[in-house]
Amino acid sequence: MPLLTQNKRIDRVISTTELFSKYSHLKENAKVFRSKPLVTVDSKCLLYVQQREFAATTPADNSVSVIGSGDATTCHLVVLRHTGSGATCLAHLDGSSTRTEVPLLVNAVTSLSNPAKAGRLELHLIGGFDDDNKTSHNLSREIFAAFQKQKEEIHIETCCITDMNDVVTDGIHRPIIYGIGVNVKTGDVFPAVFPQRGPAEDLRSARSFSGGQLAEVYDCSKEQLKIGPCRWAPSTDIAFWLDEDDETILQYLSTSPYAEPPHFVQHIKSTIRFLLEHPNTDALFPGGQPQRFQRSEQGEWERVCP
Repeated sequence: MPLLTQNKRIDRVISTTELFSKYSHLKENAKVFRSKPLVTVDSKCLLYVQQREFAATTPADNSVSVIGSGDATTCHLVVLRHTGSGATCLAHLDGSSTRTEVPLLVNAVTSLSNPAKAGRLELHLIGGFDDDNKTSHNLSREIFAAFQKQKEEIHIETCCITDMNDVVTDGIHRPIIYGIGVNVKTGDVFPAVFPQRGPAEDLRSARSFSGGQLAEVYDCSKEQLKIGPCRWAPSTDIAFWLDEDDETILQYLSTSPYAEPPHFVQHIKSTIRFLLEHPNTDALFPGGQPQRFQRSEQGEWERVCP
């Protein structure tokens, strides 16, 4: 089925520049979206999604009010929502396997939606910028191509990506919006920042850093965040990065070295330390079971004993 905007089919996307030229209302909507105030999201209502993760839930969820994700430079943040059921999914895609990842997001939302309930699937895309290597441009095209291959009709509502999410400061291109949240009760999507990115931030970063594929990190039937189990090959070769300066790490471990948030290098080094401290993941996942976290009465994510 086609990808639609204003109930009209979107042709194959050759470039984002052409897209915004052909569908000028998407360009205007992007301008409106990026002018929205930045919201600092309270961790007590938040389900945070890291790179190569996605999560889905419904308005009936008593533990999550907002799904959010940040630190996206060339990555794209994808929100898919069914207007009838309110089932909502957010994913942080980096282009690792876009063609196989998009169907997972569609299935996550449709499986939580009653087929008999009226409504439609609405798509919001935010992220990327006009980077030198055109990584963002390529990912934008991949995402459009993947959604156009789905059997469901999907209506794009927000498209603040690449060209329309770009600002030049001191001669350097950077994203305007690095993070977003979506209110799972109302469907409102907004620019956001996140003081906390847990739980198990280092474990989750280690999984994606070591090549882990897109993973669903929430079980909405139990209202539990779940991580793993996952494995990585033990390696001491990465230890040398801990002694490298910030510039070297940015140049070699980032797709956008001049556009990363200030905490990027600290985050990378923390992830590498975690990998070195846990060369074998068996102890992290007793009995081969995932780590699970449930919202406490105080609003914190607490580890659930197996």
